[in-house]
Amino acid sequence: MYGTLTAGDRAAVESVCAEVVALTGVPLSAVELSVRWGVRYFAALECCNDGQFCNLFEVEARTLRETMLELGVDLDPYPFARALTAYWRDPPLQPEALDFLSKCKVPICLVSNADRADIEAALARHGIEIPYIVTSEDVRCYKPAARIFAEALRRTGWRRDRVIHVGDSLHSDVGGALAAGLRSGWVNRAHRIHDVGNHVPDYEFENLRGLMALVTAAGK
Repeated sequence: MYGTLTAGDRAAVESVCAEVVALTGVPLSAVELSVRWGVRYFAALECCNDGQFCNLFEVEARTLRETMLELGVDLDPYPFARALTAYWRDPPLQPEALDFLSKCKVPICLVSNADRADIEAALARHGIEIPYIVTSEDVRCYKPAARIFAEALRRTGWRRDRVIHVGDSLHSDVGGALAAGLRSGWVNRAHRIHDVGNHVPDYEFENLRGLMALVTAAGK
């Protein structure tokens, strides 16, 4: 969803970090703070499985507070987490997203690290209807955990060998697809703040037009 169908979170996170820097005076730029927060945030997601689940809102708030405490500032993180929630619920679409969705004849299931209410609000905001949606909050785990992909297969009834998972994160999407035994496609828009992983996707696309070309060729 985010970073694939919609814009990623870079501008929103950096805007929040600029506000934090202005308020607290920490000796970092907004970009530097966003990367430091991102490292802690992604590490926290890895620990939110197996009975330790927290939704994204809480992870964002907790990791921002921990990041600021490391810098010697005790900050109330919730106003800033709420600002990010506003973005998750109304993100701009990628330029080719609606064209892709209108022309793609292959069934689609969204598998997203997202809080359910946020993703439903975002889809409604743009008038997008997708029959299958599986969120991290539904399954209580985050990509790249194989369980979220297994739940998507269970809900759709699709055969594993007929599925390709496509996303913008090497770690969460490509790594998760590999762990789940699925083919993978990486939408490499190069707009992410920070990513980890060195997984090799089966396919790499500059945008969804590349995926559309693959889908079209496969259908011939």
